[in-house]
Amino acid sequence: MCTCWNALDGAWLGNCWWSKAGGTPAATSSVHHSDNKKDPLHEKAPSEQVFVPIREPKSSDEILQGGNLRIFSYLDLKSATRNFRPDSLLGEGGFGSVYKGWIDEHGTTAAKAGTGLTVAVKQLNQEGLQGHREWLAEVNFLGQLHHPNLVKLIGYCSEDDQRLLVYEFMPRGSLENHLFRKGTMPLPWLTRIKIALGAASGLAFLHEAVKPVIYRDFKTSNILLDSDYTAKLSDFGLAKDGPEGDKTHVSTRVMGTYGYAAPEYVMTGHLTSRSDVYSFGVVLLEMLTGRRSVDKNRPSGEQNLVEWARPYLNDKRKLYKLIDPRLEGQFSVKGAQKAAILSHHCLSREPKLRPLMGDVVDTLKPLQDMRDMASSSSVQISANYRSTGMNGHGGGRPYHNGHGQNRYEQLRNIPVRATGASPVSSY
Repeated sequence: MCTCWNALDGAWLGNCWWSKAGGTPAATSSVHHSDNKKDPLHEKAPSEQVFVPIREPKSSDEILQGGNLRIFSYLDLKSATRNFRPDSLLGEGGFGSVYKGWIDEHGTTAAKAGTGLTVAVKQLNQEGLQGHREWLAEVNFLGQLHHPNLVKLIGYCSEDDQRLLVYEFMPRGSLENHLFRKGTMPLPWLTRIKIALGAASGLAFLHEAVKPVIYRDFKTSNILLDSDYTAKLSDFGLAKDGPEGDKTHVSTRVMGTYGYAAPEYVMTGHLTSRSDVYSFGVVLLEMLTGRRSVDKNRPSGEQNLVEWARPYLNDKRKLYKLIDPRLEGQFSVKGAQKAAILSHHCLSREPKLRPLMGDVVDTLKPLQDMRDMASSSSVQISANYRSTGMNGHGGGRPYHNGHGQNRYEQLRNIPVRATGASPVSSY
């Protein structure tokens, strides 16, 4: 589900185009590594990929069968989260709240805090049809798609007017927090490459499935990290089945997150897998630069990351202008060059010129082994860099009128509420 989260820990997890100010995130995590116990649900080989043809439900009440999801009672989850009490709250947004809980490793009953299986429980607000539709989409996609780089949906509750989702708990939170949250240690270069490769592998899996799936909301707040920094895609509320037969695209209402959505999708509503590739290019650029896709606190010419960076991406001599100065020269020069060029291709204004995600994966794999590390003394670091802090994202709503690039001007900032101290991620 869409993730317009006002995080309790001071991190804001995204801003989406919705008819309501807010969105549905997915649950979150914390940095308490003691909760990262071996999950019997993940005992299959990490390389195992399950390709399942997905079809959209015939009605808004149909849950597709065959996903081996656990069906929880409301009382089970109420007990697992300690009655949804405030100290179990991980995050909240326009479509609901997310709580930390503990359940029996092999069943649906609640477990004592700190025992059993640690989970994230998302409880949807009881009002609004749109919330139910996104909840249903998440159940049906994540219930039948299984891959090491997709977050695992353990089960759900659909009881009277209660709608809840139960996910695996991701102890290191979201990529967004690690890149942009004030006071965090910068991610090392090879960790960034590992995360980029994992996220790309998740997208490639979706695009290459028997029945392809378009993710539609790829962004840093939807990339969650386990204890080993393995990236997993979360929040499938906006996912769509890809075009069938001789169709080249899916026509749909424009929804997503400002700064990440492909321009042709914004202008026409035509959705393809190359729309996801563009979004990946934006995220890769954020990982290279340490800058947000949209940062209203920067000078006018630097607020839109893609437009600011585009002149530098294909020029090796200007690479130093792009690289996150917090890396202090600790990055592979050749790897950074290849990653910048890859981002350049993913961000092509012509969708057909963007690479397939499978090709992106093949390009990223060798970067893990490049050790020609630069140093702070040999690489010029941009002197006018300043920390992005926490408030570089603007919010938005769905487009109801207007055409082309002018649609961007309809976006409105959503106020951020920030308190607390630990990272929260989005499911």
